[in-house]
Amino acid sequence: MKTITLRDGKERSLLRRHPWVFQGSVAKGKADPGETVRVESADGRFLAWAAFSPSSQIRVRAWTFDEAERIDEAFFTRRIEAAVVLRGRLGIDSDGVRLIHGEADGLPGLIVDRYGDLLSAQFLSAGTERFKQAIADALVAATGCQALYERSDSGVRQMEGLEPVTGWLRTPASGAPSTEVTIREHGWRLTLDVAEGHKTGYYLDQRDNRKLFADLVRQMGLKTALNCYSYTGGFSVAALAGGAEHVTSVDSSGPALARASAHITLNGFDASRHEALDADVNGALRQFIKDGRRFDAIILDPPKFAPSAAHADRASRAYKDINRLAFKLLEPGGLLMTYSCSGGIGAELFHKIVAGAGMDAYVDGYLIKRLEASPDHPTTINYPEGEYLKGLAIVRK
Repeated sequence: MKTITLRDGKERSLLRRHPWVFQGSVAKGKADPGETVRVESADGRFLAWAAFSPSSQIRVRAWTFDEAERIDEAFFTRRIEAAVVLRGRLGIDSDGVRLIHGEADGLPGLIVDRYGDLLSAQFLSAGTERFKQAIADALVAATGCQALYERSDSGVRQMEGLEPVTGWLRTPASGAPSTEVTIREHGWRLTLDVAEGHKTGYYLDQRDNRKLFADLVRQMGLKTALNCYSYTGGFSVAALAGGAEHVTSVDSSGPALARASAHITLNGFDASRHEALDADVNGALRQFIKDGRRFDAIILDPPKFAPSAAHADRASRAYKDINRLAFKLLEPGGLLMTYSCSGGIGAELFHKIVAGAGMDAYVDGYLIKRLEASPDHPTTINYPEGEYLKGLAIVRK
């Protein structure tokens, strides 16, 4: 087994059971991509068994801090079974579930979502790539799902020196099923395509926030809703389910908007209650202001503006601008649910950005709830970076 030795003082993160070691912390040692290595402190103490990634700034990702544990097929079987059991205990009201959430489940670089009887997985690190076949076997065994589609086409793989890969990893004996799936969520039906949809096919992390939006629309008697960066309209369905009379979905993807419109009718709502607008959100918000339009409820769920802390300044300006415009469009007593999925923007900074947007719009509001990802996207105590999705539910004064 090859050994990676850290620089003096650089063992502290691993002693806190944080799974990452950056390139600059490594004193000596090399290995092949994804190879399991023994990580030691400068004085020779065992720290972790880990996957080595020669192309990444994150040079080492820890599998385990137990010296007696071996990284083999049985290891992945144990970790995957534990993750699946946890999801079964969470009482999730959907058959679309995040089964494996990377570092939080002790499997750095592995994302697995279940959509009905189909699994969709992303192998985003050199370590998970090396053990891909063993992981695939363990996933099928733990879930009983025979269909496993790979969506390893994220840009993160480039940082690992890996090429994008998509396609079926496992299929039933009867042959590959359709990549088109319909899932149930809080009594609604939503469709997705694991081969073409964002991420693994859909944004399951917003599942409970969609239900909260429906509940608040109903409780507060909100009648008009604006869903920005709507994608395939999950929040739009939620608005109508909550009793909104009309919802406008804005996105720059025509195919996503077509699916959003289909979701409206699929769930039994009159198509005339939904407007799909193919447009840039920033431009659309400015036009709504010029036109004098106002909304009782607004969703701001933009894409990742800051992939890392280095992009935080530029992203902060972008978040502030769209929130300022949204505040201007919101009726007094109206609801804004605003989000950031940028890892480079922490919850405290995001709150400050939104507060600044309110000041610029001459608007104040009641913060009624802080928002986060659904519980099947957990954050662990030792890996706070896992808390990527943060949001605020605000009622305008």
